Amino acid sequence: MRYLHTMVRVKDLDQALHFYGTLFGLQEVRRTENEKGRFTLVFLAAPGDVDHAQSRLSPCLELTYNWDTEDYTGGRNFGHLAYEVDDVYAICQKLMDAGVTINRPPRDGNMAFVRSPDGISIEILQKGEPLAPQEPWSSMENTGAW
Repeated sequence: MRYLHTMVRVKDLDQALHFYGTLFGLQEVRRTENEKGRFTLVFLAAPGDVDHAQSRLSPCLELTYNWDTEDYTGGRNFGHLAYEVDDVYAICQKLMDAGVTINRPPRDGNMAFVRSPDGISIEILQKGEPLAPQEPWSSMENTGAW
């Protein structure tokens, strides 16, 4: 397992970049603009992690800027933790066997979401290429928001 990033939603991307970059010292390592989804993702890394973050895409802070205005209350601005695993199906099975609810099953062999006992959303991403679809995962429904 490898830690990837923590996601935080921001209301004003320029203001957030000023805070995290100019004032706090994090450096932008990549950016994704998604017109269809109407959002921008900016990945930042600490100065000592920049080379690693550029080559391995971790460890990063992901700023998510939704283009449509939204006020984030009650912790809604915190998104999720993300980890890369060798086998997304195996970790989800282990968690499910221990009573953990799989909010977004790994139907595609690539990504799943679970919640910690404290309600923190955790994204689990398959290392490398997605695994071939497997039952029971490929036919499972989402059980909640992530």
